[in-house]
Amino acid sequence: IRRWSAVLGRPAPAPTEPGAKGQPRLSPRFVEWMMGLPAGWVTDVPDLTRNEQLKALGNGVVPQQAAAALTFLLSAQEKAA
Repeated sequence: IRRWSAVLGRPAPAPTEPGAKGQPRLSPRFVEWMMGLPAGWVTDVPDLTRNEQLKALGNGVVPQQAAAALTFLLSAQEKAA
C-alpha cells in the first residue's frame, strides 16, 4: 500500500465503507485507487450506484497492465516481421 501510494502520489482511501447494517463492505474508491485510475474516474460519475461502480471497475482494465501488454505485442510483431 505504501509503495503504490508513492507511485500514484496520493494516499490510499479506506478499503472498506459501512454497509446498510454497519458491516464493512468494499469501497469502490479503494478499487479505483488500486487500479491506478485517477481519483473519481468511476466513483464521481453521476447517478452510478455503488454496485454499478464496482461492476464498471471489475470489467475495467488496469492501465499499466494494458500498456505492458501492448508493448510486448508490438515488440513480438516487430521481431516476426
